[in-house]
Amino acid sequence: MPADPRSVTSVDEVAAALRAHDYLPDEGLATAVFLALRLRRPLLLEGEPGVGKTEVARVLADWIGGPFLRLQCYEGIDVNQAVYEWDYARQLLHLRTAEATGRAAGEAAESLEDELYDERFLVRRPLLAAIDHTDGPPPVLLVDEIDRADDEFEAFLLEVLADYAITVPELGTFTTDDPPIVVVTSNRTRDVHDALKRRCLYHWVEHPDVEREVGIIRLRAPEVPEALARQVAVATAAVREVGLYKPPGVAETIDWARALHLLGDEQLVPAHVEATLGSLLKYREDQQRVRDHGLGELVDRALEASA
Repeated sequence: MPADPRSVTSVDEVAAALRAHDYLPDEGLATAVFLALRLRRPLLLEGEPGVGKTEVARVLADWIGGPFLRLQCYEGIDVNQAVYEWDYARQLLHLRTAEATGRAAGEAAESLEDELYDERFLVRRPLLAAIDHTDGPPPVLLVDEIDRADDEFEAFLLEVLADYAITVPELGTFTTDDPPIVVVTSNRTRDVHDALKRRCLYHWVEHPDVEREVGIIRLRAPEVPEALARQVAVATAAVREVGLYKPPGVAETIDWARALHLLGDEQLVPAHVEATLGSLLKYREDQQRVRDHGLGELVDRALEASA
């Protein structure tokens, strides 16, 4: 790994580093990460749930060695959850201590009020923590599921990403000359505004093809035999084509392969496929749709493909 991962010289170098940390990227994703590192731009990853968007940020933090800061977005998120808040419990304790020692009276009262807004009482949430870092590798800031936040928060995030500066009225403005590595994810439950997209590099993350999914299973669950891993990947790809409410992601594929392996299977067994379907599909309606489509046919196709 280079002294600064943002000085990587090739897409292959990025791909190798991600693979070394148990993430198997395709060429498009490795290229997007390479460009985001070199250009020092936020990376916006869109795609269906479960395709590995969040894991990209985790793996980058492992590779780089900097802190991993996750901001989980939701409707109504505000500054207190995203940027900073004051530790009121510690401030109150400080006041009571001052009262007990007699400092809360007279001329000391004014200076005591100033002390309440000292940095030691400041609780840094992910956005401020990502900007107010000093030593060591840069942090990796994950802004997860930005599509769940409201328009006002998205506009505020755009302002932060434009200047990498945050103002705390009682203390001043925090800035950085070494901005964090930023990964923004979206499941596209709504469209992210064009202004934010222009600020970021963009990549759509697809479900992996069968060969890459086999490789992912073997990488993350090496105990699973290769034949079973291939059959699971083929069957999962077929399941995703049925028109489900929530198609299974890569994590569900790995869980399913592990579950079948724990039952002693070296290839798909119809009875165990039926029994473990909840490892792959998390909605009853989706499970019933797959059963109606024909589990036996699904198993046959997977066995034929692996043969």
